[in-house]
Amino acid sequence: MSNNTPSKVVLITGCSSGFGLSSAAYLAERGYRVVATMRDLARSSGLINELKKRGCDADILPLDVTAPGTIKAVMAHVSQQYGYLDTLINNAGYGIGGAFEDLTDEEIREQMEVNFFGVQNVTREAIHLMRRRPDARIINVSSVAAFSSSPGFGAYNASKWALEGFSESLRYELKQFGIKVLLIEPGVYKTRIFFENRRFASRFHDPDSPYYELSQHLKDRVDNFVDDCHKDVEDVARLIERLITAKNPPFRSQPDLEAKVQRFFKRFLPFSLYSRIVEYFLFKGYAFRKR
Repeated sequence: MSNNTPSKVVLITGCSSGFGLSSAAYLAERGYRVVATMRDLARSSGLINELKKRGCDADILPLDVTAPGTIKAVMAHVSQQYGYLDTLINNAGYGIGGAFEDLTDEEIREQMEVNFFGVQNVTREAIHLMRRRPDARIINVSSVAAFSSSPGFGAYNASKWALEGFSESLRYELKQFGIKVLLIEPGVYKTRIFFENRRFASRFHDPDSPYYELSQHLKDRVDNFVDDCHKDVEDVARLIERLITAKNPPFRSQPDLEAKVQRFFKRFLPFSLYSRIVEYFLFKGYAFRKR
C-alpha cells in the first residue's frame, strides 16, 4: 500500500450488511478514510462491532439513496470534513423476486428507484467533490444478473442492466476529468439479500397465481444454491481495493470464479446453448404445465 493511501477518502452506500459492511471495515482497517452510509442507523451495530474487532473506525452516517436531502447532507459532511472525495462505491440495493405478472407497477418502480436511480442520485452529488482529486474512481456494484437474466428476477435484472448501461456512458463523460467509472459483477454470496433483506412480489405466495408452482420451485433452487455457497464476502472488498489502487483497472471485474465462468460462457456461447444451460439448472425437476 502506498504512502498516499491513508489520505484517500472513500464513501460507501449500503453498509449495514453484506458487501458494504465488509468493504467499509476492510478499507478502514487498511488505512482509508471511510465514510460508511446506510439508510437506517439503527442497523449499524454490525458494522460498529466489526470495526471494533479490527481496531479501526469510520464515519457512519445516514443516507437513503432515494432521499436527496440525506445525500446532500452526507456530501456536505465530506466537503467540510475532508474537502474532497477519492472513491465512491455505489453498493446500496436489494432484489425482489417474482414473475413479471405477479409484480405490481409500484414494486418494479421501487426496485428501479433504489438500484438504478439511487446510484444516479448519489453520483450526481458526488462528482463535484471528485473532480478535485486526481484519478478519482466511481465503483458501481452490479451483479452477474446484469449480463445473465433468470426467471423470477426480471425487475432486479432490469435494474442491473440499466446500471451497466449508465456506467458505460458515464465512463466516457468523466474521462476528461480523470475520474474512472468501474463495475463489479459478483456472483451469489451468502449475504442478507437472500435472508432478512429479501423481498417478494405481492402475488409470489398466492396459490391462484399462474406462476405459483414455478415461483416456489425457483425459490427452493435459489435457497439450496445459497446454502451451498461458502465464498468469502471479503472477496469484493479485496477487489475494490485493487480497483482503487490499480493504474489501469478494467471497466468490468468479477470477484469470484462463478461470476468469471458465467461471464465467459455468456460472451462466447451461442445464446441458444447458453439459455439451455440456464434452464437446465433452474428448471431441473420442475414439471411444466401442458398447454
